[in-house]
Parts: sequence; C-alpha cells; structure tokens
Amino acid sequence: MAEDGDAPSRRDRALSVSVFRPGRSAEREIDPPDPDQGRDIFVDPYPLALFNAARVWESLNAMTLNGDHLARNGLFTNPDQSLAGPAFDILRTRIAQAMAERGWRRIGVTSPTHGCGKSFTAANLAMALARRPGSRTVLMDLDLRRPNMHTLFGVTPNGALRGFLDGTQPMESLFVRVGRTLAIAFNGEAVPDAGDILHSSDTTQALDAMEVQLDPEITVMDLPPALVSDDVLAMKGKVDAVLLVADGTQTTAKEIRACETLFENRLPLMGVVLNRAQDLGLGRLRYRRG
Repeated sequence: MAEDGDAPSRRDRALSVSVFRPGRSAEREIDPPDPDQGRDIFVDPYPLALFNAARVWESLNAMTLNGDHLARNGLFTNPDQSLAGPAFDILRTRIAQAMAERGWRRIGVTSPTHGCGKSFTAANLAMALARRPGSRTVLMDLDLRRPNMHTLFGVTPNGALRGFLDGTQPMESLFVRVGRTLAIAFNGEAVPDAGDILHSSDTTQALDAMEVQLDPEITVMDLPPALVSDDVLAMKGKVDAVLLVADGTQTTAKEIRACETLFENRLPLMGVVLNRAQDLGLGRLRYRRG
C-alpha cells in the first residue's frame, strides 16, 4: 500500500477495482472488493476466491498440450530438449530477479518488426518461468492484429481476447490453465482497431482485475512489433518493462536504436534478446541487459 502522500501503486489501484458486475466505475478509496460493484470477469460469483488466488487459479479450464507439436515449433517443456533450453532458463532467472528487485510483475515481449521470434521467445520464457515449483505465471497474446500464440501451442482458442479486455467476456471463458503454474490467454480473432483497445481504460481495469484474481508472480505479454504501430506505446502504464527480441539474420542496429529511442522515458527496456544468433557457443539466444 502507498504511504500517506504517495501516489498509489498499480496494485493498490487494482484493489479498488471491484470484479463482478459491469457498468460501475472504480472507487477511489482502497477498500476490499465489493461484489456489488465493478466488472464481471467471472460467469458466477466466487466471493471466497477474491481472497484466495489458488481457488481462482484452479477454476480455470485445464489444458494438456501436445509435446510433439510444441517441439516442432521450438517450444521447450524440458530445458534439455535443445541448446536453447538452458538459455531460456538463464533468461528467466535474470528477468525474474531483476523484476523482483524493482517490484515489477508484468513484462511485454516485442520486436522491431515482424518475424523476429518474439512470440517464440515469449512462449518459452513463460514456460521457463512456470517450471519453478510453486510459482504462477500468466502468458497473454496481446498482438491483437496478428494473434499467433495458439498456433505455436497447437490449440483452438475459445474466443476473442478483446472480449475480456473490454469486459464483455469473463476471464474463465478465455483463460486456460496448463498444469498448476501456467495460465494462458489465447486470442482467436484478429482486430484492426488494436491500438484503440490497448489504449482503453477498460483494458487497464481488465489487466488489474486479472492480477488481483490470479496473483501471478509474472505476467508475460506477447506484444506487437514496436516499429509497426503505436500498439506497444499504448501499453504504457499497463506493463512494467519490455524485452526486445531482435533477429540475428535480419534486424539492423538502426532498428534496435529506433526502438530504444521510442521506449525512452516511456517504457523501461529490460534488455535485448538476439534470436537466431550465429554464435553456437551461446546457442540460439544472446541476451543483453538494457
């Protein structure tokens, strides 16, 4: 909670957003959630679960993934499956430690342009984080114009993620649980007005309510490419930091500098991941702290 005279933290603001019925504005005072106010993120009320994230987590539909499909798409459930597996474990540890030091809980994964492997990186990072026993990690496909996460995982999404973001669909209808430590929000519908959706205060409230309900240690957000639209900038205030994924075979130094300039004084840059690095000694990834 914020000290007297300090601006409330994002988590304090989240606690003021009640999470059941839509159409009521959030209260300014930081009080326990009131079931008679706020947005409906569940089909049925779970009043006890408001104070027990484990129960909310268990209420999500469980999904079993196809290991062969994951492997064909370069997703590693076991770090020993690939030279890049240990690299993702190192990446997850460095990111988790850096975020814990700063009190951050949300990281967006982006790239300068399409085709750099940001979704691949976001998915493997989330799965690496979820391998920690007793942890909770959420992965969200917020590349609303070109959703691809469900293809990587080989699943059919339950619907359009914009429904959760604008409050018209409950969280339990779109989020699925993989094991006990990973929840994923797939998106089954591309939208042309993605920037408007991400700018919306409804999206802010939806993300804050999700964080209160699921209480993840880290939420990994697969974001659109930074230099293609203003969608990433629309996430200012909704994400704590960004991780930039560059393609070692196509991304230029000029594009990386353009992203760094774009993020300056807007979004903290956690670091740069060089995907498809040619240095075999480092495997597929090279990470530079921002």
